[in-house]
Amino acid sequence: MKLIFALLVILPLAFLSEGSQISVTNGGRWGSWGRTVMCPRSYRAFGFSLKVERRQGGGDDTALNGIRLLCRHTENRNVQRIIRSSEGKWGRWTSYRNCGCAYLQSFNLRVERPQGGGDDTAANNIIFRCTNGKALSGAGMSWGGWGRWSGRCSRGICGLRTKVERPQGWGDDTALNNVIFRCCK
Repeated sequence: MKLIFALLVILPLAFLSEGSQISVTNGGRWGSWGRTVMCPRSYRAFGFSLKVERRQGGGDDTALNGIRLLCRHTENRNVQRIIRSSEGKWGRWTSYRNCGCAYLQSFNLRVERPQGGGDDTAANNIIFRCTNGKALSGAGMSWGGWGRWSGRCSRGICGLRTKVERPQGWGDDTALNNVIFRCCK
């Protein structure tokens, strides 16, 4: 009985990631990691926008090219800042989605597996879960599949680092491949 009680108390704590980072296991394999960018002190991310290249028809598709986080001051909700790490050069920014009074807490990434000589896109879309339980889907593309959910940041997300493949010239471009989010301390 004591063992069951201990497991019920300890297991949920294993999924918290205070002051650390959260990631997923299905990110794309191409590219280099950009720098980690953080919300200013006393801010937390409550919204996001995606840089998305739409379907190119017969051309080279890249899908997801960038992620911006909208950070809000914890005491003055009218004070906001935008942060972003490295990004691909294609696409346009979507409208912001936000958690209302809550903060971004965890995420799931939609990634297309390598096409074996076909047109690779890597990361295509993202879904965030807010601290109030609300799920926010990005306006990305639909290629590939969803992986498992990341761990969660109980105090919210405060930073990000993206993995982006630089332009390949005449080769196949993928742009954004993966992302890591930093938890608030």
